[in-house]
Amino acid sequence: MQKDILFGISTEKAYSLLQGKKATKITVAVIDAGIDTIHEDLKSILWINPKKEAFDNGTYGWSYLGSPKGNVHYDNLEVTRQVRQFEQRDTSKLPASDLLAYHAEKQVLQRQLSEAQRMVDGMGNFRRILESVVQKIGKPEPKLADFQTYQPLGPGETQVCQTLIKVLTEKDDYKSFKEEQLDSPMEHFKVQSDYQLNTGYDPRIIIGDDYFNSKQHKYGSSDVMGPDATHGTHVAGIIAAVRNNGIGLDGIADNVQILTVRAVPDGDERDKDVANAIRYATDHGAKVINMSFGKDYSQDKKAVDEAIQYALKKDVLLIQAAGNSNKNIDSAANFPNRKYINGKIAGAYIVVGASGLKDDDHLKAGFSNYGKTSVDVFAPGVQIYSTIPGSKYAYFDGTSMACPVVSGLAALIREYYPKLTALEVKEIILKSVVKRSALTNYCITGGVVNIYNALQLAEKYQK
Repeated sequence: MQKDILFGISTEKAYSLLQGKKATKITVAVIDAGIDTIHEDLKSILWINPKKEAFDNGTYGWSYLGSPKGNVHYDNLEVTRQVRQFEQRDTSKLPASDLLAYHAEKQVLQRQLSEAQRMVDGMGNFRRILESVVQKIGKPEPKLADFQTYQPLGPGETQVCQTLIKVLTEKDDYKSFKEEQLDSPMEHFKVQSDYQLNTGYDPRIIIGDDYFNSKQHKYGSSDVMGPDATHGTHVAGIIAAVRNNGIGLDGIADNVQILTVRAVPDGDERDKDVANAIRYATDHGAKVINMSFGKDYSQDKKAVDEAIQYALKKDVLLIQAAGNSNKNIDSAANFPNRKYINGKIAGAYIVVGASGLKDDDHLKAGFSNYGKTSVDVFAPGVQIYSTIPGSKYAYFDGTSMACPVVSGLAALIREYYPKLTALEVKEIILKSVVKRSALTNYCITGGVVNIYNALQLAEKYQK
């Protein structure tokens, strides 16, 4: 049996409470970048569309990021799209409020773009010098001793060698350093510079919809894997990877089918796509929707609000990641959110922060957003092992990983206690947390979710 190794959740212990109980199959929607539909630990738990209509001809769900012409991989950040929209108008004729917003957003965009370009240039220069040094050393993967004995030529080589000596002293693995601390970060900043923060890049034409018509629902494609399903595949595994099959990991919920809705590109998701994804999931029977995404700006919050209200009327529980910017979202903008434009608050909606590995004063993961009134609970979000494409597995960090922990818990409650409403399930999850003083000022409950406690409380609610 897989052991409980993360503070707070008690998954394996919780299953002792379910022995002899019958479960109802529950559909959980994962709105994300896509899921690997042939993964060894996921393919048997994927939702299969029982009826394929003219528009909805997807087997495992639907993608709002594609068409017969192809898929959107990279997209802008929302601030980039906002600035582009302003600049497509005559800025000299903008109302005062719009002009103020335009200047503020353009300043944010220019600052982020300058930083990304600076990082690309700096890391590119570092890599060029490093490759030259490695070539002179004569080994494809030099060791610490090789850099210690190498005689650098000039200040550039001296800086590179000093950096490598420091890094390889901690872990003498050149290949890991190059991949994890150089190539991967450089690719991240290059994507930001070339796509996410570039007002001249707009991939929406490939989808062929009327983007500013939020009432348009019928567009997209059946390709739910997309060009990079890594994030969504990891999320799905946490919720429901096949239990007790001797491979990979055991997901939290054991009688779940994962409905895939692709709406999150490499960049900021678009409000129209998020709204349609929520509606699609709701219309196809999802009782829990996992939303491991978020952004700083919103183009059409009204459309998303209406979709959330639609889902809640159908007794759906929505669960969202708080975000990874270590900011207080009580005051900092974060979208989507449960506060409607009219000031009212969505009920069956849980916001999740990420907790760390140790039960100490630093229990809140350093990257996790927080909020005494905006974040409900915390869940493990550091070094989370789960599925990735190609029937492989990896450890990831993020509130994106904490969110499906809570989605898995919600699904587990709903499958074994099907008479409970979405609001009751939310109440159970919040009331059953393991409270910790380290989280008192970071979320409403001041605690980490606990599956064992939650199932005990669900039993009482059911009776």
